Amino acid sequence: MSYIQNFTAGAAIVFARLKTKLFWQNFIKVAIPFFIIVTLISLLMNSWREIFGADFTAVAETNFNNGKWENFFGFKLFFSAFYALYVTNKKMK
Repeated sequence: MSYIQNFTAGAAIVFARLKTKLFWQNFIKVAIPFFIIVTLISLLMNSWREIFGADFTAVAETNFNNGKWENFFGFKLFFSAFYALYVTNKKMK
C-alpha cells in the first residue's frame, strides 16, 4: 500500500472511533484529571511562594487577573484535549 492509502485507512479508523459514545467517555476520563494535574503543577511552579504563604491575592494577580486567565487556562485546555485524544485513540482497539 502507498502512503496515501495507509493514511486514509488510518484516518477512517480514527474518525469511526470518534463517533462512538465509549470514545468520548474515555476521553473525559483522561482529559479532566490531566487538566487538573497540569493546572495544579502550573500554579505551583508559577506561584509556589505565594500559595504556601497563603497570599491568594498575589496568586490571582499573577495568574488570573486582567485577562491572564485566558492564556493560563487556554493552553492547558488545548494540551489536555490533545493528550486525551491521543491517549484515548491509542488505548481503544
